[in-house]
Amino acid sequence: MSYSPAETLHRLVKEAVDSGQAESVQAAEALFRGYRLALSIDAGAACSPTHQTALLTAVNLARRVFLGGVDVIGPLETPLLAPLPLGATLAEGVTRLGGRVASTMKTGIPLIRIGGARAERGAGFDVRTVWRSWRGGVVPAYADLTDNDEDAMPLAPMLAAAFAVSEAFFHVRGGAPVAGRRPLGLSLWAPGSPDGLTEGEEGPPLERLPAALWLIGLGHLGQAYLWALGLLPYADPSSLHLVLQDMDVITPSTESTSILTEASLVGRMKTRAMGDWADRRGFSTRLVERYFDAGFRRRDDEPAVALCGLDNGLGRRALDKVGFDLVVEAGLGRGHRDFHTLRVHTLPSSRSADQLWPVAPQGEDLSGQVGYRKLLADGVLDQCGVTLLAGKAVGAPFVGAVAACLVISELLRLLHGGPLHHVIDVNLMSPGHQQVVVNGQDFSGFNPGYTALSEAVR
Repeated sequence: MSYSPAETLHRLVKEAVDSGQAESVQAAEALFRGYRLALSIDAGAACSPTHQTALLTAVNLARRVFLGGVDVIGPLETPLLAPLPLGATLAEGVTRLGGRVASTMKTGIPLIRIGGARAERGAGFDVRTVWRSWRGGVVPAYADLTDNDEDAMPLAPMLAAAFAVSEAFFHVRGGAPVAGRRPLGLSLWAPGSPDGLTEGEEGPPLERLPAALWLIGLGHLGQAYLWALGLLPYADPSSLHLVLQDMDVITPSTESTSILTEASLVGRMKTRAMGDWADRRGFSTRLVERYFDAGFRRRDDEPAVALCGLDNGLGRRALDKVGFDLVVEAGLGRGHRDFHTLRVHTLPSSRSADQLWPVAPQGEDLSGQVGYRKLLADGVLDQCGVTLLAGKAVGAPFVGAVAACLVISELLRLLHGGPLHHVIDVNLMSPGHQQVVVNGQDFSGFNPGYTALSEAVR
């Protein structure tokens, strides 16, 4: 089956075309093939479920960004302890996710250390993941902060890994001169704290996990939601009942942003590929292959909580009209100037879905950028094809991963007596300046349904 350039172009490579930095798609792809990353983990960390979570998340995200390859150094033959369907050993998980098991560190490559102790200051990019309780982030490797709490909420190391890959990307792309030289993170229990790594209430130990969810959209965000859910310590994974809804087929470009997609899945329906992954994790699944709009209706015996990962206003405007008692939704920046931003909403709230997502004006016309003009001049695409390609979103998998941590944490916070948020705005260039508004609706009488944790983490 053949695919159009709009279905094959890597969504983060597109940033170099849209910004005008690359004079052609080929030049942009060559630029990204020059980006490499190294990850390291020591013997103590390699035997830790939380450190394995951080490492595997970082590999999964980074191999979609650093197209020159991701090397992983450390004792990886330890049994896989993170609750993911990736094989028997940590090495097998790294390899399945697209990382390369390496014995030595090549010089001049950005380095992410998964946990571990403080390191000496060096000249290159060298950072370390940190987490504690509901907090996750990244610090320069020489920083004194060394929190890596084995009892941390499982999304904290996922969040730390996403921030680490984000910082490494901004370092190689030059988007943030301070990338890798600053402490960076946020609290999933109390988002909005200027220093999410050390300030604010830590949050309680997990006692309850969501039991029934409806996932709308199974691309960039929907797959990040599934990865995050897969990290949660279910005593009986089959007690999580998922409805997975989408109408799209996986295309080559899907792999660049969607962290449960690999090349072998191209051409499959997203519902069926993601259903297979959820089945391997042990979850109970049901598939819905129809469009989500205002004509859709949820039945009383179906999940009352929806997680939305749609990227269109038409579907979002239907979110409070179809019968869900609670919706947690995330949206990501689409352009080369704002792809590193995200916004999370919960519904119902003080504003309706129609008010939150009015019909938007057409976005910036980028078809005149030099890379698109070359496609037209070379006869690769006609004007219609150029316009279609230029209108596709720029996307980075690490942004979706941070959004997924926030979205799933809204549910976990509700299950543990914390507040929901009407809106959370985060810019990964400067996440210390979050915009957070608490949802003023009364959810005290709403029981979303919950199930038990594994005895191993109680």
